Amino acid sequence: MFRALRHRNFRLFFIGQGLSVMGTWLQQVAMGWLTYRISGSVFLLGVVAFCTNAGILFLGTFAGVVADHVHRRNALRVTQSLALLQAAALAVLTWSGHIAVWHLIVLAVWLGLVQAFDVPLRQSLWVHLVEDRADLPNVVALNSTLVNVARIVGPALAGLLLAVMSEAACFALNSLSFVAVIVAVSRMRWAREPKPQPWEGGFFKKWAEGWQYVSGFAPARAMLLLVAVLSWTIAPYSSLMPAFAKDVYGGGPQTLGFLLAAAGAGALTSSLYLASRATIRGLGRVIALAGAGSGLAVAAFAYLTYLPLALPLMFAVGGGIMLAAASVNTILQSIVADELRGRVAGFFMLAFIGMSPLGNLVAGAVGSAIGIQATFAVNGGIAVVAALVFWRGLPKWRALMRPTYRRLGIIPADST
Repeated sequence: MFRALRHRNFRLFFIGQGLSVMGTWLQQVAMGWLTYRISGSVFLLGVVAFCTNAGILFLGTFAGVVADHVHRRNALRVTQSLALLQAAALAVLTWSGHIAVWHLIVLAVWLGLVQAFDVPLRQSLWVHLVEDRADLPNVVALNSTLVNVARIVGPALAGLLLAVMSEAACFALNSLSFVAVIVAVSRMRWAREPKPQPWEGGFFKKWAEGWQYVSGFAPARAMLLLVAVLSWTIAPYSSLMPAFAKDVYGGGPQTLGFLLAAAGAGALTSSLYLASRATIRGLGRVIALAGAGSGLAVAAFAYLTYLPLALPLMFAVGGGIMLAAASVNTILQSIVADELRGRVAGFFMLAFIGMSPLGNLVAGAVGSAIGIQATFAVNGGIAVVAALVFWRGLPKWRALMRPTYRRLGIIPADST
């Protein structure tokens, strides 16, 4: 389950990334709570969440081109430093009492632009963190595990800090967490430093090569479309959860922390399951079942008003969407050629993170019109339909993937 940790570079990345992701969850919960506290608007909750990830929506695929053609370690130092400055600005404005909604929106846009370049850089570096390429699926799974441990601990810790201190404390701790990544990246050593790809043919030709892969290879296209639908319909639960915690359950930051931590526990369980798998074979069926399960859980959660029953459903919501998305990412990172790795990562992040801000924006607007509970129910139904469509296409996707699996040695050469 933890075989990738035997590689020194991945151990350094794992530790630094763990601290950074923990800080990111502190900030995400604090930004949502602060937005709702000073505005009382579900729509503005959606706006801030949209701005946080809008950079990936508009620039993620182009940033993937950059990730394949720059010195990744130096570029990561730049992106992490810019994220540190953003968190520090939030902390100072909040601590001084000058924070306003427009500050939150501007700083959310700043973070979104940084993340657009940071995420494909990190994902394209994964293959270089292990000496044995067979450990790459375990790298993807352990990274998801790390993110989801932070999803459990981060919201719970954020709820405690918000109750006894303030949002400023969460922002300050997040700013410090980026130092860990900068140090970890600086201490990595390779026998041969990963070199950027040459810029032959120009920027848009390089972008088109990535687009041709994800749009022309039907299994990749189908997986990314399902992830995009799940991101649009299921992912808004986290940004709109402050309204549920306050208005439906009559709670405060602690209630918000419990709900998000339950979803994080489900996502962690999914990641551990993926890390324990010895092969990527059979993940297509897992993707379909996980997508349908998350949709059903969101629809069931929508009208529950009893917190002890809501928590298991949030466990299923978080576990389902993470299992589907992480399985897709594991397959793509295992089969894609190294020279396309950053660009494919960019398209995956467009589907998984880039669609989320649109979903947040729409869910916030629809929630203001028909109610947040009805919005969750509709979104859950759409997710179930998308998963069923993917399930019907599984035999076709398996047949198209079989030659690639044979070439990579994932299945025997003489298998049918």
